[in-house]
Formats: sequence, C-alpha cells, structure tokens
Amino acid sequence: MNAAPKNRAKWRNHLHAVIFEAETPAGKWFDILLIAAILASVLAVMLDSVSSINIRYGAVLTVVEWFFTIVFTIEYILRLICVDRPLLYSTSFFGIVDIMAIIPTYLSLLIPGSEYLIVVRILRILRIFRVLKLVQYMSEALLLMKALRASSRKITVFLFTVFTLVIILGSLMYLIEGAQNGFTSIPRSVYWAVVTLTTVGYGDISPQTNIGQILAAFIMVLGYSIIAVPTGIVTVELSQVSRKKATRSCTDCSAEGHDSDALFCKYCGAKL
Repeated sequence: MNAAPKNRAKWRNHLHAVIFEAETPAGKWFDILLIAAILASVLAVMLDSVSSINIRYGAVLTVVEWFFTIVFTIEYILRLICVDRPLLYSTSFFGIVDIMAIIPTYLSLLIPGSEYLIVVRILRILRIFRVLKLVQYMSEALLLMKALRASSRKITVFLFTVFTLVIILGSLMYLIEGAQNGFTSIPRSVYWAVVTLTTVGYGDISPQTNIGQILAAFIMVLGYSIIAVPTGIVTVELSQVSRKKATRSCTDCSAEGHDSDALFCKYCGAKL
C-alpha cells in the first residue's frame, strides 16, 4: 500500500534535496565539499599514526580531528531532520557508517588513563572508516553494491565449491607428501591448497615428489579457470542493474536508485 503524501515544510524539502540528491547545483557542491572533508579527515588520521608527525603536530591534528567530527555530527543531525523516518535511516548501512565516522572521537573522551591507551588507539583507527562515506556519493559504487547483492547466492555456492575443493586437494597433498616434506597436517595442507589455487604462491611449502608436483600443477591451472567464475557472475548482474537511475532520494526512508519516472519509493511506498 502506498503511503499518503505528507505535508512537509519547504525548508525540509530543500534541505533533503541538497543533502541526499545531486541533481541541483547546491546538492553537487554539498557532495564535493563533503567528499573533500572525508578525504582530509582520513588523511589526518593517517598522518597522526606517524610518530614523527604526531610529536610535532599532534596538537594541530587533534584540533583538525575535532573540527571534522563536529562537521560530520552536524551533517548527521541534518540528515535525520530532513527524513520522515530518522530511525530507519539511522539503522541503514549509510546511517551506521555516519555514526562510525563520529562516535570514536567522542568515545575517546570517556576512556582516560594511560592503561587504556591501546583502546584509545583502536578508537582512533576506527575513524578511518569515514572513507566508507564516499560510497554514497559514487553512483558506480552503488551499482556495484546492487550487483554484488543480486549475485550473493551464486557467489556463496561458488565459494562453498571452492571450500570443498581445497579441503579435498589439501587432504590429497597431505597423503602424497607427508610431514617430511612440510605437509605436517591436513589444515596446513589445506592452507597450501588455498595459496596455490588462488595463484598467490608464497613458496613456504612446496611439494617434493613427482605426484605432488603434478597435482600442484593441476591446482595452478584450475586456479586460473576458477578466478573467472565470480567475475562472470558479477558482470552479468552489473549489466542488469546498469540502467540509468535518477539521484532522487526518498524523503521517507532516504533510499536512492529510483527510476527517473518513478512516482513512489520502491522500498517503502512513499510518494516521491
């Protein structure tokens, strides 16, 4: 059942268009400025992890970090204000990413004391997840996410098949080579099979017998053919979801990716 249109203040509609859509000049500038802020904040976190830079510019980087935290906090609050279902947005993927972008800085204030420095360090590193906020401003990334979701069942079956293969092949190599050649257990042999099947080839373990080398060669060739399978699955799904979408966002649930001629949200039924 389609939801009835809601009476919304004009300023909320305008704010929603600026924050969630990119078809207006204001919306485009908002996205550009926010992307720049995200990149700058991530760069600040990365620089802060360098000891020499932290010693000289630690205070400056702390001020920069709090500046971006306040900016992203205001942005998150504005997003909640301009949607009709703030709880739905706050529990969505991008809503959770927005929280992850700001909460570590605030949490670090609640953990004083030198004995908890390692915890504070972990919270500081969590701020690097702000880079995930970039995804919502890249239409190609959204298409890729849709294709991955659509192909998830096929890829799951594929991964289960690969999992079965490496167990069988690893067990065979354990029987053929044995502990004297480095294959000391089935789990270690399965690890070798994974490394070989994925064509990584660390070289820390290698078969020494003729039969073992023949099996290894077979696994290597098999690895090249297997790599193409998930690529083909995702490519097919990409071709099906690559139809041009409008950047309009639902004012009710903030979902994007609607057809340009859509009248109602395909996720919650609200009028667009």
